[in-house]
Amino acid sequence: MGYSGEQNVERVKGSTRVHVEGMTCGKCVNYIQTKMKNIEGVLDIKVSLEQKEAVVEFDTNLTSSSKVAEEVDDVGTKFTARLISETCYVHIEGMSCQSCVRNITGKVEEIEGVQSCDVSLEDKLAIIEFDPQVTNPQHFVKFINEIGTKFTASLKSFSTIIEITDEDTADARTASSSTLQETTADQSTPHYKCWLRVQGMTCASCVAAIEKHAIKMDGVKSVLVALMAAKAEVDYDPSIIQPQRIADGIAKLGFPTTVIENSHVKDEIEVSIKGMTCSSCVFMIESNLVKVPGITSAAVALSTERGKIKYDQEKLGPRDIIEAINNLGFQASIFNKEDKLGMPDHKEDIRKWRNSFMISLIFGLPCMVIMMYYMIEMSTKDHDHSDDCCIVPGLSLENTLLFLLSTPVQFIGGRHFYIQAWAAVRHGSTNMDVLVVLATTISYLYSCAVVIASMAMGEDTSPMTFFDTPPMLMVFISLGRWLEHIAKAKTSDALAKLLSLKATEALIVEIGDNGELISEKVISAELVQRGDLLKVLPGAKVPVDGKVISGESMCDESLITGESMPVRKEKDSMMIGGAINQNGALIIKATHVGEDTAISQIVKLVEEAQTSKAPIQQLADKIAGYFVPIVVSFSILTLISWVIVGYVHNIALPVSMMERGGYNEVEITWQFAFRMALTVLAIACPCSLGLATPTAVMVGTGVGAVNGILIKGAEPLENAHKVDTVVFDKTGTITHGYPTVARMCILQEWIHDDSLSFSTILAILGMAESSSEHPLAGAIVKFVNKTLGSEMSGKTENFQAVPGCGLKVTVSHIDNLIQRGRHSENVTKFVNWRESDQGNNEFLLNGTYVDISLAKREVLLLERLENEKLVNIDNETVAMGYFDVLIG
Repeated sequence: MGYSGEQNVERVKGSTRVHVEGMTCGKCVNYIQTKMKNIEGVLDIKVSLEQKEAVVEFDTNLTSSSKVAEEVDDVGTKFTARLISETCYVHIEGMSCQSCVRNITGKVEEIEGVQSCDVSLEDKLAIIEFDPQVTNPQHFVKFINEIGTKFTASLKSFSTIIEITDEDTADARTASSSTLQETTADQSTPHYKCWLRVQGMTCASCVAAIEKHAIKMDGVKSVLVALMAAKAEVDYDPSIIQPQRIADGIAKLGFPTTVIENSHVKDEIEVSIKGMTCSSCVFMIESNLVKVPGITSAAVALSTERGKIKYDQEKLGPRDIIEAINNLGFQASIFNKEDKLGMPDHKEDIRKWRNSFMISLIFGLPCMVIMMYYMIEMSTKDHDHSDDCCIVPGLSLENTLLFLLSTPVQFIGGRHFYIQAWAAVRHGSTNMDVLVVLATTISYLYSCAVVIASMAMGEDTSPMTFFDTPPMLMVFISLGRWLEHIAKAKTSDALAKLLSLKATEALIVEIGDNGELISEKVISAELVQRGDLLKVLPGAKVPVDGKVISGESMCDESLITGESMPVRKEKDSMMIGGAINQNGALIIKATHVGEDTAISQIVKLVEEAQTSKAPIQQLADKIAGYFVPIVVSFSILTLISWVIVGYVHNIALPVSMMERGGYNEVEITWQFAFRMALTVLAIACPCSLGLATPTAVMVGTGVGAVNGILIKGAEPLENAHKVDTVVFDKTGTITHGYPTVARMCILQEWIHDDSLSFSTILAILGMAESSSEHPLAGAIVKFVNKTLGSEMSGKTENFQAVPGCGLKVTVSHIDNLIQRGRHSENVTKFVNWRESDQGNNEFLLNGTYVDISLAKREVLLLERLENEKLVNIDNETVAMGYFDVLIG
């Protein structure tokens, strides 16, 4: 061929984004793509009319990003092109963990001109988007090599070619370049995942609109949107599109979208492993797991018999990991997160505060009785303080009894307050328990001190004490704590009920190319992986969220959505985990599993709402931080103030003559001052400021969740009182959660006895519907049972039901049911109204309007014949007690 020379050249691919103005239709897009593919060095090009952008892949040995932008600008006079950014691929050796990834990503993104950097540990690849006018790929390679001695970076080469340098063989080189272009096009670019927060979605149609729009974006490979989680999982090609552009595209639809997680975030699973005996078992499990494709790391703890495994959900799932561990000779299972975290268990707290309340009540109640008895006695005119004294000089019977009763309350019933108060003070903080302990301890010690002093001085009267304060405070505060934890326990039960909606088992199936069932196997619902095909039998719970592949049925979703009527499911219908399949078998494909299911997201939402703080609670917490010191300061100030008043002008103290009896001015001053100071402490003890708000939020959100009301946080709960208008997005949103009979029209009465006629109609109707599984049938049977005052009894034969049409059945042996119904209270009310002839055609019976206007009218013969087609009584058949019923 006359080649003057040839050499091996590593081919390095670059990618650039170019903004293109002037495109008006699909023809412009095709024209640019066709023209650019003929440019030397251009490997591939994708043009987006909507984004007004072109993503061009090129051979860096033959052209550059700036030249590519110029070539696009020169394609036609109507087009104007501007270079946005360039993307390069850097191969990195030496990365061993996610810390290396974060280290490289963080430092590269600090380089001037770098717009984004995505590093993949598994692919040993960094994809860097940058401004080519500021920096270049060679700078990134040099920079990464200098980060640490363990990293070795080089520009990613996609193939090696033979470059022919003879100027006379340009055609041969062009052919070689063309061949290379096809080779590169066949090679797959690594796909990354990103997670987006999508707000404003209200129903499944929003989900469908977002998925349909996003999948059309160049570079987006797949989109999966979760309505309840308000998240979208996007699989994309980073060389073509970036997460922020995807978010911006979705936001244009009217759904505010932000990027919450970017790049190759791996899933993590925690497993329980039985059978390990030593550290060699741990090493064997870890070393074998990391060899499994898709598992990035494994950490196993022998002491807890648990392991944490990080894996790529696209390559394998929890079931594969469990199977891999079991194949090593161990027994592995998913570690239940609900068991690990648990719903908050308040049993211990309930027991603790109940016992504290009981002890305080047993000793505190007699203490209060004794206190009131002596107060009444002292109020008599001829009473003298010396009358109640003394067992020994200075010690009265009253103080003796109060001391004996208050001591167990102070140190046994109140020990929990002491423990919590000491823990707070030891760490330099204060709380409500500190106030309780201060008030009760000062009251108790002061009382003990003055009594001991009185006994030491041998006085003929006993001093006024505050032994009654600790029992009274302890009784009421421990009762409040007890009730608080009972309320919180009920909230935990509410969340547990939500979790109980989850199915425990799933029937996984394998289907052949022709749709035939090859195999089926029952597995734990926790082991279901995305993409699994599951069979849902009639009456079974739907294990996870998914999409119907084949089959038709009705599903009861009332426990999750509140929709009272069953929802029809057919091919491509979306299923919600926890819903109950009613009558037909379905094959579904799992789309959301584990923590991504709707029920799990509801529970997560409620948990987050319970831990969130309302603005008023944040203010309360801020005040509570200064509350105790302020209260103590006010208490001391109160003490000092009244002491000053007592010494300066004792008669100004608001103390009755009865209380002054037997005491001098100094004793009266200090007794009153201490009483007022303790009152300030005692009143502040059961502080609702820091207790009531979080308890109300927790209980409110939990009870709301059980009743189908999802409160997304404390702030919406606080602002609820401002709502004056509630708008519902569809009819039927507000229901009882189950169907009821609203109206009953009687067309014809063929029996002159009103009670017999009405009872017969109801008995026939109730027995006919009792064999049906339709929800409306259940409502009819419930109405008949309540009206007749008896459960259904009789016989049904030849039952036939056609979905969507109605049923046909023969009813017999209902004589006993009719007779019981004739004498029931409700039928008697109806008959009395019917015979009263008040001119009213409607009667409200058990919440149902019974309309007899058609039966009372003198109808034409044609109308009567039409009615007889609906209710046709064959006298011979009736005489035999058999009724052929057709309901549609």
